[in-house]
Amino acid sequence: MIRKNTQSVLKIGEHQKISAVIITYNEMGYIEHCIASVGFADEIIVVDSYSSDGTYEYLSAHPKIKVIQHPFQDFTKQKTFALKQASNDWVLFLDADEVVPAGLRKEIIAVTNRPSPHVAYWFYRKFMFKNAHLRFSGWQTDKNYRLFRKSKVAFCQERRVHERLEVEGTSGVLNKRLLHYSYKKYEDYKEKMLRYGQLKALQCHENGKQVLPLKLMAAPIWKFLYNYTIRLGMLDGRKGIIICYLNALSDLERYREFRQLNRKSTELHDTAVLSPVRE
Repeated sequence: MIRKNTQSVLKIGEHQKISAVIITYNEMGYIEHCIASVGFADEIIVVDSYSSDGTYEYLSAHPKIKVIQHPFQDFTKQKTFALKQASNDWVLFLDADEVVPAGLRKEIIAVTNRPSPHVAYWFYRKFMFKNAHLRFSGWQTDKNYRLFRKSKVAFCQERRVHERLEVEGTSGVLNKRLLHYSYKKYEDYKEKMLRYGQLKALQCHENGKQVLPLKLMAAPIWKFLYNYTIRLGMLDGRKGIIICYLNALSDLERYREFRQLNRKSTELHDTAVLSPVRE
């Protein structure tokens, strides 16, 4: 349930306080830049899923960070838990591989400190392939809610991945783009896409969706062709081929996992039907 609240009126010299909230798991190489870019926030909350690469130790040693370890179930549950830890109503919720550039930082401070009808703001993201801007391949219109008032939002609990924010009120769009350093190296991004596919499959299975096998098998092919041709991945050169392939691989993994979950569910059902009932 979304709690109702009214934004406090600022006195001269005061500013709206902002909580930066981030979830992490094995994010060394990413998290340092993310943390440095949100140093303007009044508090930084990080919820870590028991990282094993030094992320937790790095965060624990940082003087401005409050780090909490919490077991990961899915992205929606983890982000819901993390949001509850924020002390301030205005929340800047980032992924560990995102960086707030100077222009966007100024815009965030400006919109949170002026009377505004908006309670949430979309951020367009600039996808970075290593340190180069990936201009197409389906990422050119990518946007997410990243700044919002905690009292006016809630994460939709029906999703396990690519979570959806439910907003009570109007939304705006910021002009400057968030930097998204999602692709550091091939194996890391591949692992991420496979994990997304598995979570999507589990979400579909739990929701009782029935998808034709032909559609599931065709989905990865269509996704690659759509992003590479219609969404102009071909203009990104070799980088475009890699990203379009790995994003399509997520759909292929979704099909494989969904098929396995359905098979296991059928086997359990058959076993239950055949097993004798004891008095």
